[in-house]
Amino acid sequence: MKNKWAIILGCSTGHGAAITKQLASEGYGIIGFHLDRGAIKKDAIKLEEEISSLNGSRVKFWNENAADKEVILSKMDDINNLVKDGMVKLLIHSIAFGSTTNFFEPIPVRQRQMDMTQHVMAHCLIYWTQALLDKSLLKKGSRILGLTSEGSYKAIEGYGPVGVAKASMEAVIRQIGWELGSRGITANTIQAGITPTRALTKISKDWEEWIEKTKLRNPMKRLTLPEDVAGLVSLLMSDKADFVNCSTIFCDGGEHRSL
Repeated sequence: MKNKWAIILGCSTGHGAAITKQLASEGYGIIGFHLDRGAIKKDAIKLEEEISSLNGSRVKFWNENAADKEVILSKMDDINNLVKDGMVKLLIHSIAFGSTTNFFEPIPVRQRQMDMTQHVMAHCLIYWTQALLDKSLLKKGSRILGLTSEGSYKAIEGYGPVGVAKASMEAVIRQIGWELGSRGITANTIQAGITPTRALTKISKDWEEWIEKTKLRNPMKRLTLPEDVAGLVSLLMSDKADFVNCSTIFCDGGEHRSL
């Protein structure tokens, strides 16, 4: 493995943690961002130690708000020093943080909630890409990925702001891929199925019912696992995926095709 690095925004749990482990096991250097307190913070520290043992200590986690533009810009010199003469092979957005509510009832969503969810779950990826380009850290063969969901095109109870942000994420990714494709830098979204992660429990109080219904409607009769998504990310890192761009790739066992 040449000097290649992956930046995972939202690295401590769920999809982000699985992707981090997968790529570290393949020799990638890992730069991770998470925003955790308490027990979850301890889990992130343990994960960083595990990653260090997998890839020869080529890992750095920051427990800071990766959606804050000042944080993004302040970390560019540090990231540049880590990568040195290598490249950022992957920038992936796996941040699961937004307002889970309806637009109108029982309490109308506030503009602050909508704006925050849009920025954190979609728009901040623009500023990450800009900053990495300014440092020439994204090069031919680099991948930019975002995680989306059925909520980007389906109305779901309590998912309004996040659903809008997921649709925005897909639009952001398409535009990034369209503008940077001529440089050999590709951008795609991955649509995972319902996955048993900490984020799922925050979306709805009925999350356990969602799980049971999903098992019934999924053609493969099981939930999507973070490791499924990590496997797809690994495949997309191959040079054989150089022409996959501006696309949404489904990783859900066919779940989106079933009622």
